[in-house]
Amino acid sequence: MKTWLVTGGAGFIGSCFIRNLLCEGNVRVVNLDLLTYAGHLENIPSPPVERYEFVKGDIGDACLVSELLESFRPSAIINFAAESHVDRSIDGPAAFLQTNVLGTFNLLQESSSYYHTLSNEDRETFRFLHVSTDEVFGSLGTEGYFVETSPYQPNSPYSASKASAEMFVRAFHETYKLPVLITNGSNTYGPYQFPEKLIPLMILHAITGKRLPIYGDGGNIRDWLHVEDHCQAIRAVLSRGKVGQKYCIGGDSERTNLQVVHAICDAVEELTSKSNCRNLIEFVADRPGHDRRYAIDASRIKSELDWIPTLNFASGLRETVAWYLSHGDWVTTVTKNSETLPKS
Repeated sequence: MKTWLVTGGAGFIGSCFIRNLLCEGNVRVVNLDLLTYAGHLENIPSPPVERYEFVKGDIGDACLVSELLESFRPSAIINFAAESHVDRSIDGPAAFLQTNVLGTFNLLQESSSYYHTLSNEDRETFRFLHVSTDEVFGSLGTEGYFVETSPYQPNSPYSASKASAEMFVRAFHETYKLPVLITNGSNTYGPYQFPEKLIPLMILHAITGKRLPIYGDGGNIRDWLHVEDHCQAIRAVLSRGKVGQKYCIGGDSERTNLQVVHAICDAVEELTSKSNCRNLIEFVADRPGHDRRYAIDASRIKSELDWIPTLNFASGLRETVAWYLSHGDWVTTVTKNSETLPKS
């Protein structure tokens, strides 16, 4: 049975990736996660003990990463580990440098050393996949799309840290021949997302009758991608992607923030006894460096790897609202130590 090392696997996208792997039954998963505020073991309910190993630790800990590689001998490393909230990066950018840049660098260094100890046969199948974001490309105007060759133009400390990490991933491939893959995903939503991001936060605010704060005029546009589609795309890249290449992953679902919040209000009203949720909307001062529009052209992954998103935004969002409505215990557990999130 092959073994994959998944870093940041207790977070939102990483935990979905692991849940899917464990359902399939043909991969042993080693989950390395520091369990910061957004990482929770509750995101992976009842994993099979014979195929799952959790290790609490930092990707920046060279000794720990080296020990894990030697002990478990993975055939793939999938790096989800990251600080990922733009607002937090504005308030405290140092943590993003530490984890996203220096942590990724350390993981690359140890992975490269490990890779060069493998047999020729094992080197042929080994992969290092780095999960990144479309935010590294900056902001689009009213037209156009991000593609794999779009230049880096990060506008926040978060996106700058992710762009820097990508550059190191590329450098380790070119210099040390580490077989890497990079994915640039669009805004992702779905179950188990820590409620600091737009969609889960607005869902919980609407449920509890709290105000729905929207930056600026609400016209900032994002391309929304369901977490299940995102994880299936990552699997496609891992199994069929060309070494050294990057793949943009988008959901073909551009929406303004205001449209998203309106849709959340409508779904909450449909699924509960709530009414007049849109009256809770409040426009607040815009975020510094707030990118106006993201949109992805996912032609490469669609044509080369035969992947397409399967969930449209309307049904995916409704399912997400329903999930949060039925998982109040999870919300309470993961937010109990946070002073900045809504409490039920």
